[in-house]
Amino acid sequence: MGWLLYRFYQERQYRRRPYVAPAHNNWAQQPVPAEQPLHRVALLGDPGAVATDGTDPILNLLTSWQQETGPNGTVIILGDNVYPTGLPAPEHPGRAAAEARFHTLLEALGRFPGQVVLLSGNHDWNKGRPDGWEYLRRQEAYVREQLPRAHYLPLDGHPGPVTLQLTDNLLLIVLNTQWWVQRGPRPAADSKAPFRELRRLLEENRHQRVVVAGHHPLYSNALHGGKFTAKQHVFPLTTVYKQAYVPLPLVGSLLPLYRKVVGAAEDMAHPRYRKMRRRLLRVLHDFPGVIYAAGHDHNLQYFQYKGGHYLVSGSGSKTAFVQKGGRATFVHEHKGFFSLEVYSQGETWLRTLEPGNEEVFRLQLHSALPSSPVVTPQAAALKPSTPAA
Repeated sequence: MGWLLYRFYQERQYRRRPYVAPAHNNWAQQPVPAEQPLHRVALLGDPGAVATDGTDPILNLLTSWQQETGPNGTVIILGDNVYPTGLPAPEHPGRAAAEARFHTLLEALGRFPGQVVLLSGNHDWNKGRPDGWEYLRRQEAYVREQLPRAHYLPLDGHPGPVTLQLTDNLLLIVLNTQWWVQRGPRPAADSKAPFRELRRLLEENRHQRVVVAGHHPLYSNALHGGKFTAKQHVFPLTTVYKQAYVPLPLVGSLLPLYRKVVGAAEDMAHPRYRKMRRRLLRVLHDFPGVIYAAGHDHNLQYFQYKGGHYLVSGSGSKTAFVQKGGRATFVHEHKGFFSLEVYSQGETWLRTLEPGNEEVFRLQLHSALPSSPVVTPQAAALKPSTPAA
């Protein structure tokens, strides 16, 4: 009990406040370049519970970002596009509410003159249930109907990777990380082949900036990374339903322990997630400078580790506890999203955008690129990197 009280006191000191690692406390003194960015990328995850009445703070912030950016930008939706279980069948009682939320999101994206990319998350696959592939296909078809110019990647639930050249010297690689943890039917593929293909793509594109996008984070100080609040040890059912204040002291600590050590299917500790994460990190650690962007945890997090940049941008419609410190350079339990700004010489900046807040963190991720081959305009077309299974 003493430990829980101490933890609760500690959490009260930093909950919902931005945390910046001491080495970067001077971030506000680092000026961004005066020139306009060559390209901007909005990384927005887990927007599946947006308000449908025009008052949603994230959609309003995204609209402002889109107006400022114009055509020289890309919005990447990092999955969990419709809560709670993706897009149900038309006769399902939850269809109307799910479709209203998704339509509101797509309507906001449709006003953007730049590129739009959508990934899928575990909730889009009916929370990973055996019929999840049906939900995924239904959502992808809805996007084709409502916003045909958008890229829903990878196609038909395949694992990927697929590439999209965003602009000169900026390549996007998309992985369907849910494929590795999904139960039931899914597209047939060799589970190891995507990592070999990813390594080949990264090797061939050392001359340019690369963003790898997937739904599941590789580092996290939040729920799916095994971090729990003191309250969740005493009231463990609030992990599933926020209003379930049923006190279960001592016994309640078993649920956080289980999810930290064994893991539910959506947790890093789960065997399928753990294997996927280990294989992916084995590749990414060999390519310093690559940016990996994910959602899944409902907060904002940035890690710089072994030369790579790892983002969690999953507070598009919900927020949840995130623990400070550890390997994290920045964390904040707040709605918002990250924006990458890439300049003509390859200089790259990370910006944190939050409704109602002045900028709470920014960081230069890359300095200017050395002289390199120019990417031809013809390469800007979408190119699947592996044949369809």
